[in-house]
Amino acid sequence: MSAVMVEVGGIGHVGHIGERGDISDTAPMRGGDEPNATVLRAVRALADGALAELADDIDRRAIYPKAILLRLGELGAFGLHLGLNGRTPDYAAAIRAIAEASRVCGATGFMMWCHDVCGVYMEQSGNPALTGDALAHHAAALTLGATGMSNPMKTFAGIETLLLKARPVAGGFVVNGALPWVSNLGPDHYFGAVAVVEAEAGTPAEAAPREVMFLVHCNGQGVELRHCPTFSAMEGTNTFAVRMTDHFVSADRLIADPVRPFIGRIRAAFILLQCGMGLGVAQGAIDTMWAVERQLGHVNQFLEDRPDELQAELDALAERIDALARTPYANDTEFLIDVLDARAHASELSLRAAQSALLHQGARGYLMSSAVQRRVRESHFVAIVTPAIKHLRKEIARLSAEVTPA
Repeated sequence: MSAVMVEVGGIGHVGHIGERGDISDTAPMRGGDEPNATVLRAVRALADGALAELADDIDRRAIYPKAILLRLGELGAFGLHLGLNGRTPDYAAAIRAIAEASRVCGATGFMMWCHDVCGVYMEQSGNPALTGDALAHHAAALTLGATGMSNPMKTFAGIETLLLKARPVAGGFVVNGALPWVSNLGPDHYFGAVAVVEAEAGTPAEAAPREVMFLVHCNGQGVELRHCPTFSAMEGTNTFAVRMTDHFVSADRLIADPVRPFIGRIRAAFILLQCGMGLGVAQGAIDTMWAVERQLGHVNQFLEDRPDELQAELDALAERIDALARTPYANDTEFLIDVLDARAHASELSLRAAQSALLHQGARGYLMSSAVQRRVRESHFVAIVTPAIKHLRKEIARLSAEVTPA
């Protein structure tokens, strides 16, 4: 995915796409108190206006919507889940903001999640250098962040091994290795990463590995961004392979040491925020089904997964995710199973909704220029991005066995 950037303008009409695609300015907003609802209305307007105009170019022409992300920061979309300025963190609202963007452009929703979850790393680090002004600037999108946690999350689930190696030195660590793809990057961006620390001489072979988590600045010494092969969708996400060669990580960029307790604390928050992508892509697909209902409903009525049925399922899932989002840092096993299951359901529902939208639209949905085609490919991404459906099911099976051992 290449790195073309474009600047776009402001926001348009505030509307709500509800059942049967009708527009209602008075439709209720989920996601917390009135100030947060105001942010969500502004995000919706931006999505329906400038983002909608750019969505196809983001998907296929590798246009990186930097101005959209900056505007989202100005609107307050990236601070909803962070306890800044005495505000109560509202994860439900943050998820809804991601869903509003994903309804129009899955790639932008994904980049919002990348930035949001990097804010979680910074806030929860306890490192004064990563909170305070640094976190405030992040929440306002004065700086842009991302997450390089696909490999660590798979490693902690027993699927991969860590690709980055760290060597302790005076004042920090020297890191070497490469990550195959990290999204929402640019020369002035940063992202969270994890490396395994080289064992000291004399350490027993059976000793648990030590890992450290830290913030990587893309313009840092020894950091190289390399273009990835072309993907089937979402080319404008500025996804790069990242190589680190003797990259020095100072103490002021440390997020966690040790890492696993930290990941255990933020894991549910990490996954819950991702649910916004699935909710939004599914809603966008349902909207396109309603768009042809008046013309094709007489024959579409014979299809399975009709828009009213999918909408009811999506609304119920959104309510379930809202409830889980009230306690994003709970870590009891049954809660984590519920979070993983909700995330899997969001993936599966986005796949079904996008597939059904294609069948409802018929030949017009088979055109490459159709938004339905884009949503089909976006739904595939929702299903495979870490944690993928298979990863989620693996973790659900493992945790379920802990709750009810054989």
